[in-house]
Amino acid sequence: MKKRVGKILFWLCIVVCVLGVAYIAIYYFRKDKNEDVYQKVQKQVEEKKQEEDAEDEIPIDFASLKETNPDIYAWIEIPDTNVNYPIVQSADDDSYYLNHTIDGQEGYPGSIYTEKVNAKDFSDFNTVIYGHDMKDGSMFRKLEEYKDKDFWKENPYFYIYTPDGNVATYQIYSVGVVKDTSEGYTYQFADDAAFASFLEATKASSLYDTGVEVGNDSQIVTLSTCTREGNDDRTIVHGVRVNVQPAGE
Repeated sequence: MKKRVGKILFWLCIVVCVLGVAYIAIYYFRKDKNEDVYQKVQKQVEEKKQEEDAEDEIPIDFASLKETNPDIYAWIEIPDTNVNYPIVQSADDDSYYLNHTIDGQEGYPGSIYTEKVNAKDFSDFNTVIYGHDMKDGSMFRKLEEYKDKDFWKENPYFYIYTPDGNVATYQIYSVGVVKDTSEGYTYQFADDAAFASFLEATKASSLYDTGVEVGNDSQIVTLSTCTREGNDDRTIVHGVRVNVQPAGE
């Protein structure tokens, strides 16, 4: 009897191990396949930048991107990093792009996205953009490096391109590690006093003083990703819009 039980347990262990290996293999195969779509669109952007007339227009072919997915409505770039992605927004399900790529494939790395509470023209006082913190360095993993002030000094700006041909420059004024219920995620404000409170809270939660000025006429874009410091902790990077201009000017 004991030998029989032992054999059953042995084969159960074998089955569990095989299933475990198969799951890991499928996970990484799917992730690599999903990342291909981003590498493809990033390559298109880089090729367009190298065209002779690239300085006269934004390097993003939104018409082509919208053929891939009509939910694509902007593009974010942090120069000299691998943050160079389309931004999407689902009209029906705020959590959809947490676990789907821009071409609808399920699983990691998901997408860079906003929720439908935010306007697509970035006219809100605070627009929150979400992305995964991927171990391979993709998506919003680079935000972790902003915990180092020297990295911020070398990379203080990010840019958002929109289909109207404009590019908005955002200067990073605050970098923090906060709870996912932080005031830094507020997107609606009752009055100027409430917005001023938000600005003060985001500056107070920063890991270091950037010296960048913000005021009640500011428009903020907040970049958010997970952090390994805790399940309900987030790395959060706040940028204030400093100018908007047509590409090439």
